[in-house]
Amino acid sequence: MLNSLRELEKQLLDDDDAQGGDDDVSVITHSNSDWLHGLVTPNPNPVLSSSPTSSSSSSSPSTASTTTSVCSRQTVLEIATAIAEGKTEIASEILARVSQTPSQRRNSEEKLVDFMVTALRSRINPAESSAPATELYGKEHIISTQLLYELSPCFKLGFMAANLAILDASGNNNDDGTSFHVIDFEIGEGGQYVNLLHALSTRRSGKNPLVVRITAVTNISDGFSRLKTIGDRLSELSDRLGISLKFNVVAGLRLSDLSRESLGCDPDEPLAVNLAFKLYRVPDESVCMENPRDELLRRVKGLNPSVVTLVEEEMNSNTAPFLGRVSESCACYGALLDSVESTVPSSNSDRAKVEEGIGRKLINAVACEGIDRVERCEVFGKWRMRMSMAGFELMPLSEKIAESIKSRLSNGNRVHPGFTVKEENGGVCFGWMGRTLAVASAWR
Repeated sequence: MLNSLRELEKQLLDDDDAQGGDDDVSVITHSNSDWLHGLVTPNPNPVLSSSPTSSSSSSSPSTASTTTSVCSRQTVLEIATAIAEGKTEIASEILARVSQTPSQRRNSEEKLVDFMVTALRSRINPAESSAPATELYGKEHIISTQLLYELSPCFKLGFMAANLAILDASGNNNDDGTSFHVIDFEIGEGGQYVNLLHALSTRRSGKNPLVVRITAVTNISDGFSRLKTIGDRLSELSDRLGISLKFNVVAGLRLSDLSRESLGCDPDEPLAVNLAFKLYRVPDESVCMENPRDELLRRVKGLNPSVVTLVEEEMNSNTAPFLGRVSESCACYGALLDSVESTVPSSNSDRAKVEEGIGRKLINAVACEGIDRVERCEVFGKWRMRMSMAGFELMPLSEKIAESIKSRLSNGNRVHPGFTVKEENGGVCFGWMGRTLAVASAWR
């Protein structure tokens, strides 16, 4: 058993992952929601080579113009290669020659390259740049992330897939007023549960009210009052829908104390754990010996849940070497920026906030190392191995769930053929122009 676990860990840390297949089907829609605004007031892109070193080894600074010129992906690759080879003076020389496009005229590709130039400059001279790690914890970034989840069908439908898996696992027909309990470790602004409550209201057929319990877990010191406000709004909605909701907040709980008792779970109640967009921000063994990412998964397994839902960005940036991370960032964030530009009108003021948030994510992924690299995404194959090591078994999303998602995609009022959805290796993959951006899966 020990040898098997070591072999799994070796595979987990192996970064020679290939991107999944491209048997994409259907399209997806965009729908509007007023939920976030009530809570807060505040072209297909080319992909860099997966082996950037070999593709650029013949390049040299002499090939770049000696006058100021607009940067391109190829120039970005030359700069990144120079940095990886320890030739920071050469990288600085190339950076000094490039200019960035005025913000009011930039398209998605130019925004991507400008973000990358900022990231590379920050990596060379971190003292002269703003603190990209700190920015990812700020209120502005929290708002932009929630707007991204709302505006991008890839993320919005990932939440929907998680909800359907929770409903499927609860197995209630609501005739006897049965209840279930959802533990959420990253509730955001609660939009996922607005949709869950609406879905429950359409399924309710019995005379007895359905009782739903939601427990939001947070380690943020000032998170209690914000989550309490979210709970009050969800309770108001559930009352209108005829659902009995019990919302609870657990703050400051140590990972070692995580248990059904500390979370207030009844001994025999059905339990669902939602980890949508949580784990990529939890450090693993490559950051610290305590490995809180795997420890959290083991603790969740100990709760004996009926289902655990996982939704994550599809990006190999956790233990990937620097050049590979530059390539992945260009491919993933380039596709994401392009999808936003293609589907959200420039007149929408939220679009600029979302794009700036994507820029912060990219800059942090490229410029920072160690504990300062906040977001550490992995591809679905690695999540599968990590979940298996924690004792989980993959629950392929049922055909009913897949068909429900596909029907939502084709019945909306705004359709863009660039968005795709496919079932692969037990997960549901959501993408743009052939690039998978998010994957939803269910476990037990």
